[in-house]
Amino acid sequence: MDKKRIYYLENLGCAKNQVDAEVMIAALDDRGWTRTMEPVHAGLIIINTCGFIEPAKEESVDVLISFRDAFPDAAVIAAGCLSQRYAEDLAESMPELDGIFGNNSVSMIADYADRLVSGEPQIVRAPALSEIEPKFIERDDVLAVGRTTLLSGSSTAYVKLAEGCSNNCSFCAIPIIRGTLRSRKPESILDEIKNLAGSGIREINLIAQDLGSYGIDIDKKGRCLLPQLLKDIEKISGDFFVRMLYIHPDNFPLDILDICSESDRIVSYFDIPFQHASAPVLYSMNRSGDAEIYMELLQKIRAKLPDAVIRTTFLLGFPGEKKKDVEVLERFIRAAEIEWAGFFAFSREEDTAAYEMEGPRKHKRRFREAEKNVEQLQEIQTAITAKSLSRFVGRSFSLLVEEGVEEEDLYLCRAWFQAPEVDGLVVLHAEENYLNPGDFVEAEITGINGIDLEARLKK
Repeated sequence: MDKKRIYYLENLGCAKNQVDAEVMIAALDDRGWTRTMEPVHAGLIIINTCGFIEPAKEESVDVLISFRDAFPDAAVIAAGCLSQRYAEDLAESMPELDGIFGNNSVSMIADYADRLVSGEPQIVRAPALSEIEPKFIERDDVLAVGRTTLLSGSSTAYVKLAEGCSNNCSFCAIPIIRGTLRSRKPESILDEIKNLAGSGIREINLIAQDLGSYGIDIDKKGRCLLPQLLKDIEKISGDFFVRMLYIHPDNFPLDILDICSESDRIVSYFDIPFQHASAPVLYSMNRSGDAEIYMELLQKIRAKLPDAVIRTTFLLGFPGEKKKDVEVLERFIRAAEIEWAGFFAFSREEDTAAYEMEGPRKHKRRFREAEKNVEQLQEIQTAITAKSLSRFVGRSFSLLVEEGVEEEDLYLCRAWFQAPEVDGLVVLHAEENYLNPGDFVEAEITGINGIDLEARLKK
């Protein structure tokens, strides 16, 4: 086999990047390329980078350098968010790269790959959205619907409802990297879910930069189409459940609560990135909420769905944040009793509105303080999470087996209230050796260990 047409793909970043990687795999396979799991056998290496915040950018650059140095005979392409956002900088600082691809139309990777192996010149810039023909965007959609290689295992899949974002939060680089909101047609999404369910996928995670904005750009009346989409998903045959990830609190469609309450398929898991609770900080973030508004939203969710599980994220050290703002946030965290929460120090990103709010020296001082606050609030949250999860002890759930622990009678699993990678796990104690990753088993929760749960097979 011609090594030139064997490729290796290294994926970095979020679930949305993962879907992009899966579409790239589908495009290359469709063009006759062969994927290898060992980069030493590849003539082409693709690094699907992340460029959202500074640590992710640093990791992406390190990985690019590592692969370039380790495999000098292979062609190396930088794809993904970092290469879309910093194409010119990468071309100048890393001329040893063979191509810079971006992420505006990931199915075009096959054309890029063919061009590279044909001996044509390096590709040193990622195309802007305005430069991409509609047929390529449509092909992205077709390949997403029919993709068969999933990087999340044999039972779990992510389905992207939209690309880009138009919320324009002042700290966020997503509109710069991925453009404004572009929703997929409901018919295409439903076809994708039908295919996934038909192939045996049991866990489907709906993703977008903001599910609460899905459809407002394609509906004639500017309505969110998420509620209707969920109703249509209910009609699809198959044994699977659906989790929603990423709903902006300002756009939360309350209609979905009734749908969840009547559904055995749409789980009551809501990923709502509040980011803060202090009104002045949220205003500076270009968000309209505050602690009172967010508490009211949580009360509405829990009144309709008493077993609902909430995940959120909070951003510390935003320009202008004062000690009293952090105190407001701490009071909110204690009162809200949210099940899952992540805390992050503000990353100053070029070309965002927040970038100009404070200079680098002040940001550096604020960042150090933010890291301390992150640690303190995370400690508080860990106790809240354990308390919130205690209601599941003594109850039985269907668990998804993720992996077995060698030489121990243990399996790492997840329940419906634990999203992949970001939440805790269920440690299943079982002497049975027939369980495999991707299996679903009935088990009873027997205890709590930190943010993880303990369970035994239901007899």
